[in-house]
Amino acid sequence: MIDLEPMRPGVDKSSTEEKLIKACKKHEPRAQREIYLKYCDRMLGLCARYVRDQFEAEDIMIKGFVKAFQKIDQYSGEGNFEGWLRRIMINESLSFLRSHKNLLMAVQIEAAEREPDYQTLENRLEAEDLLAMINQLPDGYRTVFNLYAIEGYSHREIAEALGITEGASKSQLSRARAHLKRILLESENDILKIRQENERHKA
Repeated sequence: MIDLEPMRPGVDKSSTEEKLIKACKKHEPRAQREIYLKYCDRMLGLCARYVRDQFEAEDIMIKGFVKAFQKIDQYSGEGNFEGWLRRIMINESLSFLRSHKNLLMAVQIEAAEREPDYQTLENRLEAEDLLAMINQLPDGYRTVFNLYAIEGYSHREIAEALGITEGASKSQLSRARAHLKRILLESENDILKIRQENERHKA
């Protein structure tokens, strides 16, 4: 059982990540706790991009950390530890989606009539707003989009991870982009309306 309670005062925070990882390989609870606290917020945000329900995402994150500590001997020290941890969290999220049959539920969408003004949107939208838009995508679209556009997976890797063909991965990505484009256009229209309203008040 892994102790994930907050650290008590007096814990040496000067420990390097390398030392913490070595301690985790010896199954030391304090080191596991430090690693957890260092990465839990980022890993929860990652899981929540695949699974919308906050409680489910948190459960997936905890299972991911348990698996990471169980398999930490497999981390050779080469490459980024956070990247290694992210892979585990992604695999846990995908396993959850597959087991709940929520994965790759395609919906028909209409093609956007025009391209959104990305410059306008970039100047007015925060990163959190864009992530919120991505979160509006259907499960299958969102999963493929996250893996391809954010995590940098190839279509071959996505196909292997999800048990689909590369063609299906490309199709889901195309539909995700079209769906996201429509959301962006709606946001652009909202921004223009607000700007016009502000200009009327100034007149």
